[in-house]
Amino acid sequence: MNTLTKTQVGLSKRVVSISESETLAINARSNELKAQGMDVVSLAAGEPDFDTPEHIKAAAKKAIDEGFTKYTPSGGTVELKKAICEKLKRDQHLEYGPENIIVSCGAKHSLFNAILTLCDKDDEVVIPVPYWVTYPELVRLANATPVFLKTREENGFKINPVDLKKVVSRKTKIIIINSPSNPTGAAYSGDELREISKIAFSDGIYVISDEIYEKVLYDGLTHESIASFQKDQTLIVNGVSKSYAMTGWRIGYLAGPAPFVAAMNRLQSHSTSNPTSISQKAALAALKGSDECVTKMVQAFEERRNYIVDRLNSIPKVHVRKPEGAFYVFPNISKYGVGSNKLSQRLLEEAHVAVIPGAPFGTDDHIRLSYATSMENIKKGMDRIEEFFRKL
Repeated sequence: MNTLTKTQVGLSKRVVSISESETLAINARSNELKAQGMDVVSLAAGEPDFDTPEHIKAAAKKAIDEGFTKYTPSGGTVELKKAICEKLKRDQHLEYGPENIIVSCGAKHSLFNAILTLCDKDDEVVIPVPYWVTYPELVRLANATPVFLKTREENGFKINPVDLKKVVSRKTKIIIINSPSNPTGAAYSGDELREISKIAFSDGIYVISDEIYEKVLYDGLTHESIASFQKDQTLIVNGVSKSYAMTGWRIGYLAGPAPFVAAMNRLQSHSTSNPTSISQKAALAALKGSDECVTKMVQAFEERRNYIVDRLNSIPKVHVRKPEGAFYVFPNISKYGVGSNKLSQRLLEEAHVAVIPGAPFGTDDHIRLSYATSMENIKKGMDRIEEFFRKL
């Protein structure tokens, strides 16, 4: 039986059950060491190191100057919803109307809305392992049960349909797919998604497809969405944070069946009122403008990916697969027998390199490194990491 600490008495069980974000905790400790004058290299943060493109910032400044600083409809402006529809048709060949779109305060907020709208107590949500740390917490907030589906590294950390069938039950309400993935960088092909769709959609299960990294793909790959096989049972979650270096602007969106979107709109109207008006204008400029800025950013990420993968694989007893997308590598460090939490702590305290342990992502055999930082920082960090493992 869990007992509450003195400081937790009076808190709801819902809040007490939530784990602290390990990413934020590592970043906090990293900043603490920096404040003490230590030269810490952070390979932890999950946000592009590039500045928001100028045409997007200009749109926000114009919105302020023109007084576009009031409430908007709770689910976003019609012009932004139409731009999202145009983007989905252009990039994914999917037809949606404004009634199928809700704009929220970041993709995380979109996920929160979707899971709380769909799930009741005793519902189950299948989450592939490794997973983004927030998925299980959102499921628990909805009083539903996360069901973890372990994937295999040799299979590219992707769902195996045979294994999926084993965990699907009458209680399964949602399957979550994240492609490209945080933390592994794995990206699904159309054929792989088709096989998953045969299981999910035939059993009346809904799929939440987290596509926030869709534009961060390498080696000529193009993004595929499982919604192509069945829109009526798919909720696409996306946003402008990763693709346009707009993490702090907090604009995400969801595309799905109109009745679900209407229900999410009711939920959102009582929680955040509406996404920031100024940020919506900035997001509009991002979606309707040129993607040249995105292309340049992804080219830089690809160069960094190639470099960090080669450096990591040169370390004895460390192995990492080359990610297809996003901006993370997820090396296997199990042969050192230390465990990801202890290893990450030691890397920070002894080598002054911040990485994220794999345990909060569902696997203690790995650590996550972000290459959304300068090549100079990556080189410095890898020099320290190599030296650390040499002494381990």
